[in-house]
Amino acid sequence: MPLSDPRKAAAFRFIHAGYRDGVAQLVYAFDQDSELVERITFPDAPVLPPEREAAFAAALKLLHLVAGVSYYKAGVPAVIVVENGEPDTPTAQLLDALYLHGLGEFAYQNGLDLREHIRFPRAGTFTPATALGLPARSLLPIGGGKDSLVSAELLRQHGENATAAWVGNSPLIAACVVQTGLTGLNIRRELAPELFEYNKAGAWNGHIPVTAINSAILVLAALLYGYDSVVFSNERSASSATLEYDGQAVNHQWSKSWEFEQSLATWLRSHVAADLNYCSLLRPLSELAVTRLFAREVRYDGFFSSCNRNFRILGPRPADRWCGQCPKCHFVFLALAPFVPKPRLLGIFGRNLLDDDAQQQGFDALLEFHGHKPFECVGEGRESRAALYALSQRPEWREDALVARFRQVVLPQLDAAELDLDALLRPAGPHGLPPRLAGILDALC
Repeated sequence: MPLSDPRKAAAFRFIHAGYRDGVAQLVYAFDQDSELVERITFPDAPVLPPEREAAFAAALKLLHLVAGVSYYKAGVPAVIVVENGEPDTPTAQLLDALYLHGLGEFAYQNGLDLREHIRFPRAGTFTPATALGLPARSLLPIGGGKDSLVSAELLRQHGENATAAWVGNSPLIAACVVQTGLTGLNIRRELAPELFEYNKAGAWNGHIPVTAINSAILVLAALLYGYDSVVFSNERSASSATLEYDGQAVNHQWSKSWEFEQSLATWLRSHVAADLNYCSLLRPLSELAVTRLFAREVRYDGFFSSCNRNFRILGPRPADRWCGQCPKCHFVFLALAPFVPKPRLLGIFGRNLLDDDAQQQGFDALLEFHGHKPFECVGEGRESRAALYALSQRPEWREDALVARFRQVVLPQLDAAELDLDALLRPAGPHGLPPRLAGILDALC
């Protein structure tokens, strides 16, 4: 059947989800168009214990509903149909929030208002989940950047039984996992090929809440392999909105936010397993506090990368891991600079991004100087301003082009009381860690 234009579809259909022999299959469609089939492969999957079967079925249904956002956004029809059993009210509310806020940037970039489109059907009630006696160990998602590597070090030092997990086939992430010394779990995700055909034909496209999808995948993995905790590495700045659009806060990192973490954690305890933890180890920390912790360990310098444009390994050169032009490169360079000796930092990136006038616009965006911060996983504007202020006071940095410009042009327009670096390094705010992991934060404090 030839593909139709999903933007003209009346409805998006969740058809069914199944699991067999280590492969989860998720099926969707627009109207009566061709089925879109996604597959998630869990390597060396064990036999699921009978006592976890009901929980696994609930988690699989959630994964089906959450992962559908990748396809729904191609057409954003006003009708959502769930054919394999409509969700109960708490589940529908979780999904409404995820699709609305998780697609907030997508809606802003495409000039769309999704508030009248996103409403999941809801029917019936649910039976509260009970404890399953899951083994006391953690699945740690690794993304190849500094945050998850800091978590790996903290968990290892704390003596936590942890496995590093990642979705996809990135050789960079695989190399970082080897460096952690943790056992690795590489889960494969195969998107429906028709999605790429839709995109080529001009379907709606843009940012999706991929952390939510990976979260749902790892919840399924936790039940399958036996873990009581899925431990992400999202810090407190992930909860900060990028801008406001049409009366609605837009946060590029919404599925990394404390709001989403709370919502999903509560849902999992009530619908899947009362002893299943979903949390973030770094939640009370700022981005700068995380980079200070990362600076203590040199063994990841030649392996990690947060650059989304150049996320690959082609060889040993820094240019293979850092493009030096994107917001992630700009922010990581700036955030590390106060805590890493300058020669080491230049060795990581292969260049001095702060001594390049051509990078001015990118760093101004991080500072929120005459505009909002980039749509990227970067820290708050106040963190960037405090970091640049700290560098402007140091002889080894103060004469570099963009540091000097900051001192001469930007600093006179700022309130010096808001540039205290130390204040941003102190843990603050809530977290959802279970008692055995909360002790890690107590040690940091």
